[in-house]
Amino acid sequence: MDLGIAGKWALVCGASKGLGLGCAEALAHEGVNVVMVARGQPALAAAAARLRAEVAGVQVLAVAADVTTPEGRAAALAAHADYDIVVTNAGGPPPGDFREWDRAAWLKAIDANMLTPIELIKAVVDGMAARGFGRIVNITSSAVKAPIDILGLSNGARSGLTGFVAGLARNPELAARGVTVNNLLPGKFDTDRLAGTFEGAARKLGKTVDEVRAAQQAQIPARRFGTPREFGALCAFLCSRQAGYLTGQNILPDGGAYPGTF
Repeated sequence: MDLGIAGKWALVCGASKGLGLGCAEALAHEGVNVVMVARGQPALAAAAARLRAEVAGVQVLAVAADVTTPEGRAAALAAHADYDIVVTNAGGPPPGDFREWDRAAWLKAIDANMLTPIELIKAVVDGMAARGFGRIVNITSSAVKAPIDILGLSNGARSGLTGFVAGLARNPELAARGVTVNNLLPGKFDTDRLAGTFEGAARKLGKTVDEVRAAQQAQIPARRFGTPREFGALCAFLCSRQAGYLTGQNILPDGGAYPGTF
């Protein structure tokens, strides 16, 4: 299927590895010019170089910046004048007991996982609407649908973003002008972040990482973890011409782990 987005420009945050990189790769393979943004310059430069070698005929730019800061957002937005696609993505806040989180911890989580995407959206949507095409995809978490007790900071901040998007996506000034806004809620994908959680759980439980990994995999109906490539393909479809009638939705790729009907 030709997604109809070749030649467009995309900003992909957290693009040096994991799910963000999966999105950047999928878009580039569809002919989209990609601005990859991440905090770690060495990993970002290496990822961008690999993608340039894989895909001919598209531009791949790398911006080492922290988009949770005003300066980082300014750098990302300055890399290209008019973005057609924006994929927001920021690392989740740490787990813990809510009794231990002070106001500063809450504000940091909200700033990174709610206010930063909103600021990026605010910077691009009017231009998208004026040009008659725009795709915004926010990478959030399956915890929005099925909250996890030790991830209270993430539950709260990402749910706030979800509520904001639900209203924004249905604004006729955007929806009627070809601008869609959707959320991708990843379950367990085989990334460095997931590996890190396995290591922490193994230490806490006194088990090996392989034992923890096997136990968690067995809880997923698909009996495996997702791959960044699969996630990127979903993101690319949400950015496609064919997805123009899909907006304000929360897409949950989790191998069937979520047990609810709705």
